[in-house]
Amino acid sequence: MAQRNREDPHRPSRRRGQGELESQVLGALREAEAPVTAAWVQERLGGDLAYTTVVTILTRLLAKDAVARERRGRSFVWRPTADVAGLAALKMRRLLDGESDREAVLASFVTALPPDDEQVLRALLETAHATDGAAASDGSEVSDGAAASGGADTEGGADVVDGTDGAPGDTED
Repeated sequence: MAQRNREDPHRPSRRRGQGELESQVLGALREAEAPVTAAWVQERLGGDLAYTTVVTILTRLLAKDAVARERRGRSFVWRPTADVAGLAALKMRRLLDGESDREAVLASFVTALPPDDEQVLRALLETAHATDGAAASDGSEVSDGAAASGGADTEGGADVVDGTDGAPGDTED
């Protein structure tokens, strides 16, 4: 059965695309000047989402290392550690990691790219190789931290997350 629109119960609601809510929540967090509560995110997104839905999305983003949270009193505050592009890159890497023949998947992906995207990819690879070469030639090690975190901005170091699971039952004030 189709969901109904709250404003007009006779008209079905528009179904969101996969990952659309994650992008919206991450975008709202990036607009915040400091870590914020799930209630703030819910309000920022227009209030039409249930509070538990917002907490669920934040928890999924936490599992993807796209956000970090810290306890403040009895609730949590959330902050982004990745942007929307970093989240998309993380999804791409996870899909690739789930395949047994990575080379075939990469070959299929690259051959299907439009010429403009192929040029961008070539330029990015050249830049990455030049950076790797410069670091290796001066004897320093190349850090893989940004790649491991999906290009996430960790604001000066690794994020420390408390040991709770962030289930929708967690209290947020």
